[in-house]
Amino acid sequence: MFMSRSEYDSGVNTFSPEGRLFQVEYAIEATKLGSTGIGIVTTEGVVLAVEKRITSPLIVPQSIEKIFEIEHARTLIEHARVEATHHWFLYNEPISVRSCTTAVSKKALAFGDDDAESAMSRPFGVALLFAGYDEKEPKLYYLDPSGTYTSFNAKAIGSGSEGAQQALKEVYHSNMTLVEGKKHALSILKQVMEEKLDANNVEMAVVCPNQPFHLLKTEEIQEVINGIGTSETI
Repeated sequence: MFMSRSEYDSGVNTFSPEGRLFQVEYAIEATKLGSTGIGIVTTEGVVLAVEKRITSPLIVPQSIEKIFEIEHARTLIEHARVEATHHWFLYNEPISVRSCTTAVSKKALAFGDDDAESAMSRPFGVALLFAGYDEKEPKLYYLDPSGTYTSFNAKAIGSGSEGAQQALKEVYHSNMTLVEGKKHALSILKQVMEEKLDANNVEMAVVCPNQPFHLLKTEEIQEVINGIGTSETI
């Protein structure tokens, strides 16, 4: 019995003769259409920066707290929050970055053709970056739609990820400070974004030992942008 390409396309658990899962591949490609996001591990903490796509002058920039180009991201983020809360109540300690990533990875893998209540009909078309501290070490994990997660020192996702990742390879070093990380993150976003970079169309956060999560205000982002300079030399 032979199956057509369309049957391989629609079957989330059906491998093609070449060993490919097309639905997973399509989901991975979908993540490349989203807003560009960057994560950088520094000696003092982890920097996260993401492009805000303000598609209308009527949109209030501050109302865009997080960019989820694909709606599935909300489901996975909510699952991560539930897991983190459950872990806190159960063990009276914060969940590790790796454990949180693993929990969401399992959720991302819950797709298939069976009738299980928790099974999704197709993969989540979203890529996520998880930042935090495990055993006093800054950690950054990347999770793709296949449920695979990998630890990175610097990682870019979204539509400008290819160029941004190459730029990260050129500038990253193991002794990078938090100030350098913030400047590099915005400098690289400036290179790959279609719109002109300003304090209203990007979002930035840092995760440090003494400050578990800090979302930078517009004025703080503007200070980083001013520090980049016209020469783009950091």
